[in-house]
Amino acid sequence: MKIYSWNVNGLRSVHKKGFLEWFKKEEADIVCLQEIKLQEEQIPEELRVIKGYTAYYNTGTRKGYAGVAVYTKQIPRKVSTTLGMERFDCEGRFLRLDYDDFIVIALYIPQGARDKRNLTYKLEVYDTLLVYLKKLKGKNVIVIGDLNIAHTELDLARPKQNTKNIMFTPEEREKLDALEKLGFVDTFRTENKEGGNYSWWPYFANARERNLGWRIDYVFVSKMFATRVKKAFILPSVRGSDHCPVGIMVKK
Repeated sequence: MKIYSWNVNGLRSVHKKGFLEWFKKEEADIVCLQEIKLQEEQIPEELRVIKGYTAYYNTGTRKGYAGVAVYTKQIPRKVSTTLGMERFDCEGRFLRLDYDDFIVIALYIPQGARDKRNLTYKLEVYDTLLVYLKKLKGKNVIVIGDLNIAHTELDLARPKQNTKNIMFTPEEREKLDALEKLGFVDTFRTENKEGGNYSWWPYFANARERNLGWRIDYVFVSKMFATRVKKAFILPSVRGSDHCPVGIMVKK
């Protein structure tokens, strides 16, 4: 079973750049998208109805902003769109899909703004999320998506220059520490301890070509589910967004 996540930075935009061809070629079992920037009624028909998949959306109330989607071959038993935090839930950043033997929680965490005006909000989202996940202890859980934090110095090209910048402040990094303390495993880091593996690159200064990136897109799994993960990967050669897809292969 193959599970992907990709912040597409505009579903219509990435569609024009070959998204559907990539999607059909990969034949993933579950594809989680962030920042689709569309209301459900605005999604093109060819993306709404893809043979073999059922699509679920949470587009929030603000047009042209945020929004998440999940395409899945297997229909889940239950789908929910709320974490339990009003502002966050209104922005369309959360989808939970309950299958028979595991749960997928697909997320688009707020960035926090370069001037940090939304940092407090971002940290509150994490606090709410951690309480939410604590209640799922003992279950097979996949937490997947754009978490908007580079966890360690391995996860960005220039850690020393960014220690006070959004997405790499100590307060933010501590939230991913707390996620691991809850028993969640960073699937990519389990088998890859190397730097230089990033999932997002700024648009300026040829950052992608120079690999001046950040790893801010993740697949975390609960410890009891980790034994089913055969492989974790990042696909930097896939273009169309300032992010690239990340994912895992799982034993059925």
